[in-house]
Amino acid sequence: MRCVVANWKMNLLAADAAAWSEGFLARYAPASGVAVGVAPPFPLLRQVGDAIRSRGVRIFAQNGHAEAKGAFTGEVSMAQLQDAGCAGVILGHSERRQLFGETDAALVRKVKAAREWNLLPLLCVGETLTERQAGFTLEVLGQQLSILAETGPGPLWVAYEPVWAIGTGLRAEADQVREAHAFIRAKLDLFMDRGDYQAPILYGGSVTPENFPELLNIPEVAGGLVGGASLDPAKFAELAKQAG
Repeated sequence: MRCVVANWKMNLLAADAAAWSEGFLARYAPASGVAVGVAPPFPLLRQVGDAIRSRGVRIFAQNGHAEAKGAFTGEVSMAQLQDAGCAGVILGHSERRQLFGETDAALVRKVKAAREWNLLPLLCVGETLTERQAGFTLEVLGQQLSILAETGPGPLWVAYEPVWAIGTGLRAEADQVREAHAFIRAKLDLFMDRGDYQAPILYGGSVTPENFPELLNIPEVAGGLVGGASLDPAKFAELAKQAG
């Protein structure tokens, strides 16, 4: 299975989202073996979901709280995400880790909570430029993935996003992507009971229609977590088509 997920981050208003949905649906044709998702900001989840869910597109949230309810001002629970029509939730994005201090311990609780509420966790991992230059990429990925020893087996997608390639126009070289994805696969096999399910590993970091076909030819790259390019409905529809 190949997967393409749009991460809109903190972009677009309701009118923009309506125009995006219309433009995307005019160009999008579902394909067998390809899962497509869109992660709008919280206020747009239901609007976008209602507009595109009938075409088989999954709605993801960009984050979620581990507790089902309570005095957590400004947070949104997994229960509320499910109630809003979400099928999955992005967890551990580097911007959450770096800007908001999200820890591995918090992610253990979040992955468990997502599964409890039948949301597919899309776990993001990746190294900073300083960590890569120091030769610590695999150590960083190993630490970030070690939370799976505590969450146990279950539905999961993983996105490898080198932090230095997010929104910069830079992209990891093919050999770097190949090494990282092979390492992640080995760790997933170690921490998870595969059974009949093999978690897909997406690549994220300045993914565009121009470089996506090359990325898909790299072993263990099952698709893309797309940031800036996903704000253009034509580009995202093209990425979904390329995944097929």
